[in-house]
Amino acid sequence: GIKSRTMSDTISVSDSFDGGNIKFVGIVNGEVHVDVKDDIYTELEKKHHKQWFYFRASGFNTSADAKDTKFVITNANKCSYPKAWEGFNVVTSYDRVNWFRTPTAYDAEKGHLHWTMKMKSNQVYFSFFAPYSHERHLDLVGKCAALSASPVASLKNHTEVSVKSLGNTLDGRSMDLITIGSGPLKVWAIARQHPGETMAEWFMEGYINRLIDENDPIVRKMRREATFYCVPNMCPDGAFRGHLRTNACGANLNREWCTTGDYVAPTLERSPEVYHVLAEMDRVGVDFCIDVHGDETLPYNFLSGSEGLPKWGPRLKHLQDKFGEEYKKASPDFQTVHGYDLDGPNESNLSMGSNQVGERFDCLSFTFEMPFKDTIDDPNHLTGWSPERSIRLGASVLDAIKAVMPDLR
Repeated sequence: GIKSRTMSDTISVSDSFDGGNIKFVGIVNGEVHVDVKDDIYTELEKKHHKQWFYFRASGFNTSADAKDTKFVITNANKCSYPKAWEGFNVVTSYDRVNWFRTPTAYDAEKGHLHWTMKMKSNQVYFSFFAPYSHERHLDLVGKCAALSASPVASLKNHTEVSVKSLGNTLDGRSMDLITIGSGPLKVWAIARQHPGETMAEWFMEGYINRLIDENDPIVRKMRREATFYCVPNMCPDGAFRGHLRTNACGANLNREWCTTGDYVAPTLERSPEVYHVLAEMDRVGVDFCIDVHGDETLPYNFLSGSEGLPKWGPRLKHLQDKFGEEYKKASPDFQTVHGYDLDGPNESNLSMGSNQVGERFDCLSFTFEMPFKDTIDDPNHLTGWSPERSIRLGASVLDAIKAVMPDLR
């Protein structure tokens, strides 16, 4: 998509960078008006998704007597999930490292999302959630690759870390798979099928960094019992383009895991990301799979299970219940009271990743959701839900996985 950079008097608004998304509308009565840009049209759902935004504004008067600046997203009510704006506070940063929340209001009548700031710097960034850049993704993958290539790798037992490309995306990016461990169980974690859900890759960073920590005796033992397959970003093209839910051609990857009617999926032409990952799963097998996402509206961390699978039964129910109980022990940020409505028997949509994997491999498989807003049980009003909390939740999930590993097969 075309990125925008627009000057108005002294104020400049830009989204011309990795993950950027905004359209400058104009300065209206001193207010900065912007719109969220559409994702590419999704054929299966017959709509343009949009909600992710990330932009830079600069050129402000920072003198002590300067007026506050009001920002307005004027098409907020036309976004995919208007309820997401209720209780939402915009993510803000001056340096793109430290992110904090700015009090934000949603005017449902006008359809406007707006916030006001006294500018302490000439430039500021705003986003739907703290972004996770492609550069940071490459750094994470590179860190793992360097471990296996290091001349002291054998001393540190890091020979069991490997990186490979499963294939390329439509825009030519690599579908990166990080493999850690040497044990017989096959534990999969995939994230960010919906590219705007950046907390999912922050979660994966915490998960992977703990898995490669030589000083953690729990994961050292786990790596002898299982091999961990990690796909930290399922949709690198959509992430770079600033999309909420789709890849470079408009495919919602979490509806591309099997053919639905005459809609053939996955295909190399439309959904190579899923095609390559599913082919690798078929090649090596799956005993456990967590598919990490973010939820726009619910202020909780929760899992969405596979109760509607044809293969659902006492074994999978026991595993899922045990996982949930153990995760609550490992992290008070996780809970099992609030979440999505359960599917009825045989009602699962098998074109969704966790459902297809659970049915295909008869294994414990679920979607894991984190909030864009905050956890209502233990809110942090300064940051809301944040990269740091996502990282820690990703590290602590390994305690819950450890608890169910003896029963996976």
